[in-house]
Amino acid sequence: MGIELAGIRKSYGKKKVLEDISLKAGEGSCVGILGGNGCGKSTLLSILAGVRRADGGTFLYQGKELLKDGSLRARLVGYVPQGDTLVEELTAWDNLRLWYDKKVLKDELDGGVLELLGISEFLKVTVRKMSGGMKKRLSIGCVVVGKPKILLLDEPSAALDLACKERIYQYYNLYKREGGILLMTTHDMQDMELCDNCCLLKNGTLTPYEYDGDIHRLAKCLG
Repeated sequence: MGIELAGIRKSYGKKKVLEDISLKAGEGSCVGILGGNGCGKSTLLSILAGVRRADGGTFLYQGKELLKDGSLRARLVGYVPQGDTLVEELTAWDNLRLWYDKKVLKDELDGGVLELLGISEFLKVTVRKMSGGMKKRLSIGCVVVGKPKILLLDEPSAALDLACKERIYQYYNLYKREGGILLMTTHDMQDMELCDNCCLLKNGTLTPYEYDGDIHRLAKCLG
C-alpha cells in the first residue's frame, strides 16, 4: 500500500499547468519529479499539501482520499516548500517550540530525529543568522513533528553544501526504512540517486524517467 495520484489537473485561466497527473508510490520509497523551471512541479506539491486546490483528480493514501479531507491530510502529509516558513526573529529552539511539546522536543533533540538532523548544534541561533542548510534542516524538523507518513519536498537540496546534504540524506534514509513515502521535486543529481523512481513533468503531463547518471540526456529531455 502507498499513495496514488490520479487525474490531477490545474489551470490558471486558459493556461493548463497540470493535465491528468497520475503516479503511484509504495511505502518506504522515494519518487523524484524532474522538470524545467515553470513546468508545474511546485504547483503539484502545493496541491498535494492542500495549499492550492486542484481542478480535478484524486490523491489517495491506502485508499483514503486526501484532497477532500483536510484534517486527515494534515495528519498524514508533511510539506517543505522551497522557501522556508520559519519565524526570522526567533531562534531554532523557539521555532521548534511552536510545533513541539517541550518534553517531546527534548527527547527528539536527545536521540531522535532532531538530533539526526544536527539541529542541537544551532538551537540558540536566530533564523536570520542561519545558513541555508541550517534553515532547511530546521524546516524539516518542524514539519516532521507529527511523524507524517508522506513527506513532500520542493527542491530540498537547492544551494546546500555536501555536509548538510549528508545530514539530511541520513534522515531521508531513516524515514524510508520506517515506511515513509518521499515525493520530491529536484534538479540535483544526488537527490536523483536517492530516488527509487523518477518521473518527468513536461507539458503538463507526468511520464516515467529512468535516470542513469547521464545529465546531458536528462537536459535534452527537459528542453
